[in-house]
Amino acid sequence: MNRWNPDSVAPPAGRYSHLAAVPPGHELVYLAGQLGVLPDGNLAGAGAEAQARQIFANIEALLTAAGGGPRHLVKLLAFAAGTEHLPGYRAALADTFERWFPDGDYPAQSLVVVAALAAPQYALEVEAIAAIPRS
Repeated sequence: MNRWNPDSVAPPAGRYSHLAAVPPGHELVYLAGQLGVLPDGNLAGAGAEAQARQIFANIEALLTAAGGGPRHLVKLLAFAAGTEHLPGYRAALADTFERWFPDGDYPAQSLVVVAALAAPQYALEVEAIAAIPRS
C-alpha cells in the first residue's frame, strides 16, 4: 500500500495515515461492518475493548479468506455507540495496530460516535476497505 502524510496538513492525531493509495495490480475488497461477535454468533463481551478485539479478529479472518492480510488495509471506518466506548476501542486498536503495523505505516481511518448501532448490546462496528494483490 502507498500511505503517506504530507507536510501541507497537520500530522495525524492518532494511528492513521491521511492518504492511502491502491497500487496497480490490486483488487479492492470491501468488508461489511464487523461487530464484536464470535464465530458462533455470541457477543465477545459486554465491554468495548472485548468487542473491538473480536472485531479486529473478524477483520483479519475476512482478509485472510480474501487472500490478503492486515497489511492490505486501505481504510477503516469505526462507529462507536457513545463516547464511553472510545477508551476500550483505542486500547484494542493500539494493541492490534502494534501487531499489524509495527512500522507505523497505518491505513487511513475515521472514527464516528453515533447514538446507537443495530442492537443495544453492540458498542462498536468497524468496516474496512482492502487492496489485495491479484495476478
